[in-house]
Amino acid sequence: MAVMDSSLLEWLQLIPLIGVLVLLLIRHPLVAWLTGVVCTVGELALAMRLMQLYDLQNPRWQWYRRIPVTDWLVHVSGADGITVLFVLMTAFLSLLVLLYGGLVRGFRPVAGFFAVVLGCEAALMGQFASLDLLWFTAMAVLHTLLIGYLFSTWSLSGDEQRAITRYYQFMGTSLLLLLAATLMLGWNHAEMTRGEWSFELTVLVNDPRSPYLQGVIFYLLFYGLAIRVPLFPLHGWLPLIMEHGTVASAMVLLVGLKTGIYGMLRFLFPLLPDAVWRWHEYVIAIAAIGILYSALLALVQKNLRKILAYALVSHTGILVIGLFSLHPHAFQGSIMLTGSFGLAISTLVLMAGIVHLRTRGMALEKLGGLFTPLPLIGVAFLVAALSIVGMPGTPGFDAVHLLLEAAIERFGALVTVLAALGNVVAAACLLWAFQRAFLATPGPGAPPVQTLARATPIEKGLAAILIAVQLASGFNADPWLELVRSGSRLIAAPYLERGERP
Repeated sequence: MAVMDSSLLEWLQLIPLIGVLVLLLIRHPLVAWLTGVVCTVGELALAMRLMQLYDLQNPRWQWYRRIPVTDWLVHVSGADGITVLFVLMTAFLSLLVLLYGGLVRGFRPVAGFFAVVLGCEAALMGQFASLDLLWFTAMAVLHTLLIGYLFSTWSLSGDEQRAITRYYQFMGTSLLLLLAATLMLGWNHAEMTRGEWSFELTVLVNDPRSPYLQGVIFYLLFYGLAIRVPLFPLHGWLPLIMEHGTVASAMVLLVGLKTGIYGMLRFLFPLLPDAVWRWHEYVIAIAAIGILYSALLALVQKNLRKILAYALVSHTGILVIGLFSLHPHAFQGSIMLTGSFGLAISTLVLMAGIVHLRTRGMALEKLGGLFTPLPLIGVAFLVAALSIVGMPGTPGFDAVHLLLEAAIERFGALVTVLAALGNVVAAACLLWAFQRAFLATPGPGAPPVQTLARATPIEKGLAAILIAVQLASGFNADPWLELVRSGSRLIAAPYLERGERP
């Protein structure tokens, strides 16, 4: 067990790949079920073991390992509390996606679907464990391609091709920007060391860079990651893919796990402190505008999935305000809110997918009265909506409190009021969508409530798990806040030295 514990990060990346290999070689349905379940449950067990063994008192990288692949590509992995949180989220949501796609949706062929899900899990684990920016970018490419394949193969929309094209356009741009920033950082290191290229965080963080070079790399890295978040006005792919790329499994793996936010925390803030400090107020202004703009757009939508999309963009703006407040409490709150937000948006997407299975539509005029046949699904939707807006008893409550408290200290009342106002508008949208879909009288185009199938045991179990996890983490948020405390302080340290109070 000690040997396994010493290489937990490697096993977390390797087990899904072993599962993919088995599924590609043996495509028997029973083998597919067993492989998918064993791999995802095993990943969750290892992620929980990672959290159990993590030393809260040790601010250094834990489970650090450096494995050369080629002369210029090195697999460097290590974990802090932020890594542990994202790894645990990845393992948990991947298991739910497998249950939803394999048991609820009944995707065929099962082996192919499970292989793609496990491939996505491996790519995500690779990104969250990586301390090498080039490896992070390579895993982002793999993740992008696999999500696109999920959309194109298992989407039930008649107009998914336009959505998938838009997705590849935006994500392709994101990857090009990430790659350009990565190569410029490696090139700068080679200039400093007379030809030795490196993309390792622990090496690059010590490299001097001119203000001009920092500015250029900042724009490339920030916009490359902001597309993936997505942050206004770089969100154009999300409403379309949410509406027409109707594979809930893909949306959970795409927006429930915010690799863009993680990339900013892991690479942008530590590597480019001068440029971040120079431009952070402009980023805050863009985020504040995006909060209100997206919340107002959500108010006028008639499609449940598009309401979720614009609410997601609006709340992403709140996350970005927290990050660019450059305060340890704000970093801590933003990281916690990212986890809470990932759980909540995943719940909303999965519950909307279960509704779509019965109604074959997401237009609000064709919904209504769904609480009668699907009460537990409705409760899960409501709990997730309240979690997104940070209601007491949900994991978002403490996170939003920390974030807004730091924003008031850093920027005063105006930005904080704008963020809170946008949060209220987006909350109104989600609660109105819940009322319209689950409680209101069915519209003229809605199927009769009495003809709709009740939730299956698997669907009820999925909803119950999501409700329980959100409420449990909401009423006992201290362990999660403590988990990310030291990592937040380390990220904030270069900015505290510029005169900010801890």
